[in-house]
Amino acid sequence: MTQTATTTVPDVQPNPSFRKKRANRRQPRYHVVLWNDNDHTYQYVVSMLQKLFGHPSPTGIKMATEVDQKGKVIVLTTTREHAEFKRDQIHAFGADKLIRRSKGAMSASIEPDS
Repeated sequence: MTQTATTTVPDVQPNPSFRKKRANRRQPRYHVVLWNDNDHTYQYVVSMLQKLFGHPSPTGIKMATEVDQKGKVIVLTTTREHAEFKRDQIHAFGADKLIRRSKGAMSASIEPDS
């Protein structure tokens, strides 16, 4: 007859406070920044902000004015992955059909929320 060894594995329960700490930890936030240029109209900016971000027209006009006057505007603050996605959508939005010299989309970047 053959003997088999048995091992007892202790019943380890995770520390409930550890779970709570992990659940309360937020992902770092990132700003999606739209940069000014002279190759896109206010109409283009407002339309893009409505389609990509769901910003109503008055918010789009306010942001278009800010990017024109200050050189940049934060259009969204979110998780890094979502910010990268929205930045890429801005880059893929295409040229402004109202300006002949417009060859492509506006520039955008992401930066950490400090």
